Amino acid sequence: MNNQKVSIITPLYNSEKYIAEAIDSVLLQSYTDFEMIIIDDCSQDNSVKVVKRYNDKRIQLIRLEANNGAGIARNIGINEAKGRYIAFLDSDDLWLPNKLEKQINFMRSKNLPFCFSSFYLMDDKGQDLNKYREALPKVDYRKMLRNNYIGCLTAIYDTEALGKILMTDHKKRQDWGLWLKILSKTKWAESIQEPLASYRLRNESLSHHKWNLIRHNYLFYREQVGLAKLGSLSRMFSFLFYYFHYKIKYTKAK
Repeated sequence: MNNQKVSIITPLYNSEKYIAEAIDSVLLQSYTDFEMIIIDDCSQDNSVKVVKRYNDKRIQLIRLEANNGAGIARNIGINEAKGRYIAFLDSDDLWLPNKLEKQINFMRSKNLPFCFSSFYLMDDKGQDLNKYREALPKVDYRKMLRNNYIGCLTAIYDTEALGKILMTDHKKRQDWGLWLKILSKTKWAESIQEPLASYRLRNESLSHHKWNLIRHNYLFYREQVGLAKLGSLSRMFSFLFYYFHYKIKYTKAK
């Protein structure tokens, strides 16, 4: 039988408050052919102890000796992955129980190598904010240069069609860079409009620090896309327009 396994890549760093909820949301999946690869990025809290409480052969823990950042941690997980499909779930986010089943069936039925979905929003304590971020129906490389329209916790790509594609080792925006790499190989990605995951809005998240938002997105265009200084500045200002437009237009009440 063809490999239909999903490899779930979860970087872990000081997330003892959240990681159990993330793991539980994976173990509740209706689609059971998966492996969850958790890469501990040298946590200083009890995150590893929490993971070790789980006695499930589908959960694999990799411990790093130094803190390298989420991009490198995810790449180690991708390299270790044995599944056909690569999916991403950060240690503080959650999946709905039918997430994998719906997305894999969607990809198979439409012969898609890459897809994503809408997602719910919750606060730092896991309380539902009664809002969701609606995914664009379809994105291509050109559109993705404007803004990161794909929530990392919803993305899945097919290594049988695309091969294993890695993130950059930059500290920020590695996922956005990965989507552009994938979209340079395929014409577009399609989404499931139904929310299939819940994203935790952390108080220290990038979106809460507007200067960091500007700085990191300028560096994204400069270092990951490879644009010159003026081109990066132009793209960064364009990004700000599309970023706030997207957040306002596509953040919907439940």
